[in-house]
Amino acid sequence: MASRISARIGAISESATLAVDAKAKALKAAGRPVIGFGAGEPDFPTPGYIVEAAVEAARDPKNHRYSPAGGLPELKQAIVEKTKRDSGYEIEAAQVLVTNGGKHAVYNTFATLLDPGDEVLLPAPYWTTYPETIQLAGGVPVEVLADESQNYLVTVEQLEAARTEKTKALLFCSPSNPTGAVDTPEAIEAIGRWALEHGIWVITDEIYEHLTYGDTKFTSLPVAVPEIADQTVVLNGVAKTYAMTGWRVGWMIGPKDVIKAATNLQSHQTSNVNNVAQRAAIAALTGDLSAVDEMKTAFDRRRKLMVSMLNEIPGVECPEPTGAFYAYPSVKGVLGKEINGRAPTTSAELAGIILDEAEVAVVPGEAFGAPGYLRLSYALGDDDLTEGVARIAKLLS
Repeated sequence: MASRISARIGAISESATLAVDAKAKALKAAGRPVIGFGAGEPDFPTPGYIVEAAVEAARDPKNHRYSPAGGLPELKQAIVEKTKRDSGYEIEAAQVLVTNGGKHAVYNTFATLLDPGDEVLLPAPYWTTYPETIQLAGGVPVEVLADESQNYLVTVEQLEAARTEKTKALLFCSPSNPTGAVDTPEAIEAIGRWALEHGIWVITDEIYEHLTYGDTKFTSLPVAVPEIADQTVVLNGVAKTYAMTGWRVGWMIGPKDVIKAATNLQSHQTSNVNNVAQRAAIAALTGDLSAVDEMKTAFDRRRKLMVSMLNEIPGVECPEPTGAFYAYPSVKGVLGKEINGRAPTTSAELAGIILDEAEVAVVPGEAFGAPGYLRLSYALGDDDLTEGVARIAKLLS
């Protein structure tokens, strides 16, 4: 009997980060004192001036109707100006497609660029959605692992070793989800020049551009290597910077022919992004970054606290992240040891034990193509962070 579900869709794995977050919320709703480190979601509300812009937009009848599939012209222009302001990258409105969140931008990009069998170099640990969207588009993800010994940052030598005649693109994400690692400007330029030399597309995810700490600076790859702009797609959105995860507004920036093709795809997929959310995004992008700076100050404090607490746990090694809002400790030194009568052999098993015994939800490294690690988001309140890591420490010590 034929399967009721297509092979293409049946092959998709559930989002591990959302699954962990859903399980934690379900347990919490059932009265359990679960602390969730799963989802990459700021605990702050969306800034008030953005919410007010949405309220006004909801009252305006022009927002009750269809709008251009590729995005409101005013939002596209705001993205043009924001991109120049924040990263020094000069673009035109015709190079922008507004999407239903960052994930939609990822999907549109791979669907537009890849033919069956095309290979995409995917530095690991990687965000869970990348390989699924590559495969949905008929592409083949080629994982290139960088572990904690190299601060989770791949080298040009590693990328070159993985390159074949079928290599079409490189997925690049700095600051990184899940590791929080940030490439240096010199490394970014080297990677960009390597891709340019070999005619490889670069899909660069810049969603965490504003979340860097200390002396670490964000560098946009097409700014570091301007010549590569014609084979680069930049992915971004309002979710992380402005605490707008639920508003679902992202975008892709690329060569005009690619954006035109992706817009055509979106015109059949979803038509326009929600107009009220687009109006809110305009307010976010044209406002100042003071609310962002306040959040960043809190994230920086939590980052230092979480890393110091994790590194005190026997068998845990956690490099200090310099971007995003994730810690990505290696737990290889914990595996095989008995914990309340159970001896986990994988980080997935360990995450299950931590949830069962300490009532703390973390995401195992298996979700990110790198078994032996856990991802913990520090985008949650200070009290929950301290209590959650303390529970893990008590269980593992």
